[in-house]
Amino acid sequence: MNEIITIDLFGEEFRFRPDNQVENPKEVAQYLKSHIKEAENMFQNKTSGKNQIAILLLAAMNVSKDFHELKVQYTDLEKEIDNKLSFLIEKIDKGIE
Repeated sequence: MNEIITIDLFGEEFRFRPDNQVENPKEVAQYLKSHIKEAENMFQNKTSGKNQIAILLLAAMNVSKDFHELKVQYTDLEKEIDNKLSFLIEKIDKGIE
């Protein structure tokens, strides 16, 4: 994928070229922007450089929280699937005997 993605943050354009593992880079950029907008709404003075850093940090923490929650859910799903597979294999083995 040679597409260059542009994201506007605080009136400045940033460009990045996603690697081939990113299926929907525009959606990834939009996801980040939505978290930044959400964090930005928590601040009164949006023009301050310090506030911009705080907004980006808050957005990054929220994205990290989402990632962590998905990671935990994925691990739980893997365990559940593994347990069900073990149960089914055991039943199949007993049925063959």
